[in-house]
Amino acid sequence: MAKKRARRIGILTGGGDCPGLNAAIRAVVRSAVRDHKMEVLGILEGFKGLLGMNTVPLAYDDVANILTLGGTILGTSRENPFKVRRGKPGKETVEDRSDLVVESYRKLKFDALICIGGDGTHRKAHKLAQKGLAIIGIPKTIDHDLRGTDETIGFDSCLAVATESIDRLHSTAASHHRIMIIEVMGNRAGWLALSAGIAGGGDVILIPEIRYSPEAISSFLVERRRRGRRFSIVVVAEGTRPHGMSVPRLSNGDYGGDPVGKVGVAVARQIHDMTGLETRVTVLGYVQRGGRPTPNDRILATRFGTEAVELVARGRCGRMVCLRGNEIESLPLARVAGPPLTVPADHPLIAAARSVGTCLGD
Repeated sequence: MAKKRARRIGILTGGGDCPGLNAAIRAVVRSAVRDHKMEVLGILEGFKGLLGMNTVPLAYDDVANILTLGGTILGTSRENPFKVRRGKPGKETVEDRSDLVVESYRKLKFDALICIGGDGTHRKAHKLAQKGLAIIGIPKTIDHDLRGTDETIGFDSCLAVATESIDRLHSTAASHHRIMIIEVMGNRAGWLALSAGIAGGGDVILIPEIRYSPEAISSFLVERRRRGRRFSIVVVAEGTRPHGMSVPRLSNGDYGGDPVGKVGVAVARQIHDMTGLETRVTVLGYVQRGGRPTPNDRILATRFGTEAVELVARGRCGRMVCLRGNEIESLPLARVAGPPLTVPADHPLIAAARSVGTCLGD
């Protein structure tokens, strides 16, 4: 029996926003319409939009001029259809409404659904695929913590912002002879802090994977000062903790306030109290997520988007597109839907940082 040709597909963006999402949406729509005569519906606000069948048709010309735009024209959310919160704060109930997602998928007559997101989005996508939905994943995350791919949409753009920010802090740190703390994103994985710290010449880099010692950092900075280095740059991932403290997993709501910036401030106080050196804190926060995608992210998103459509056309769903070396490949969603990819202790970036004299806090 001949395989049924896919005629209508849906596309959504889930989790946090980042540069490059619109480039991926553009690639999916244009390749689906031009090469395969498919109809594309954009789902607004991630899985939340699928729960309410909140969609918008996307034709070839509808995605003109979005290649360079940051964010996502579809909007996004962290809604989990398997754990939907209902009711007032303090009296909330949690419901599994994934069957409603399946129902919406059927009512919208989708032949496949393309989900652009990070580890959380892909875990949800895998569970929905187990319920019978034809799903293709496209990897994006500024944290670079998604398994199975060498690169993710958004990381390069975020790295460029973080690195430029460190570069800018060098001049003011040198002028005032200060210790400058710069806190970047990375709650569970330190790829961004480690990469930006190396690229920006950070003197101290603190990541979640290596518990730091305030005494070790302070001794290092005092020794730098003794050798005539009158300022220092300390790059801190938001999930960093000192020895003896657990690393709490932040909930979605936590990102709106309290924890962001606390780590950088805590490190600054520890350094000041132990050394007496003047210390200042800069928290990049959501600045890292905004703005235009780098050329590399635009290219990567375009390659991922077109390959996702090809997988749909060939009937190879239940997979995530990925980059291996310089080749675009794919792997089963089951291999992606696991714990985040953290920085191994023996990773070459760790070795490189130590070799150029960077203190990692241990």
